[in-house]
Amino acid sequence: MAGKLYIVPTPVGNLEDMSFRAVKVLQEADLILAEDTRTSSVLLKHYDIHRPLQSHHKFNEHQTVQLVKERILAGLNVALISDAGTPGISDPGFLLARTCADEGIEVQTLPGATACIPAIVSSGLPCDRFCFEGFLPQKKGRQTLLQQLATETRTMVFYESPYRLVKTLEQMAAFFGEERRCSVAREISKVHEEHRRGTLREVSAWFREHEPKGEIVLVVAGAEPVKAEKKKRYARGEEEGEE
Repeated sequence: MAGKLYIVPTPVGNLEDMSFRAVKVLQEADLILAEDTRTSSVLLKHYDIHRPLQSHHKFNEHQTVQLVKERILAGLNVALISDAGTPGISDPGFLLARTCADEGIEVQTLPGATACIPAIVSSGLPCDRFCFEGFLPQKKGRQTLLQQLATETRTMVFYESPYRLVKTLEQMAAFFGEERRCSVAREISKVHEEHRRGTLREVSAWFREHEPKGEIVLVVAGAEPVKAEKKKRYARGEEEGEE
């Protein structure tokens, strides 16, 4: 009888954010796949979890995914964790989940820690509808995507490196407008958690003077529907009032 694949969220900051069920699944797994075994060993030691551990990251997942699939088909229960948060969300996990699902293997994803939800809920921006964009392209396609997102009316959530944050805020100000509201969440669930809210102009000015550090989630307000439609019409070369 085939085993199961468990996708297990791990804390993005405070180690106490693990759920009881997540600890139980890891304690009972036949094999734990970790993005970085050194990082995960700290968490596993904290919860007195002693199970076989194997690295599974973006540089080797294409080579190991078939082997892992075969081990699950042979009856092993495998748990997948990343360095922080839910695997598959800007972390390795999608390929293995898809491979197992295509094979008919049961894939169970536990609810739990992720950085994007606390960031958007704490931002003060509308969170009834939002889109998650993850990391922007560093070079090719970056400006094209920003131009497309300028007319997005839903609240937008991005992950960003502290080293690129100011550049990203300035580019968004250029494409979205300096007065577009935003919130930068830094070090969520850690000792130095911080939320900086304001316009793109205000927040970029703050971080030009105060070097950002740690894990960053950037939340940006969507465009006002009327203004978004005008921008779309302008991009199509249409004049206002034209049918």
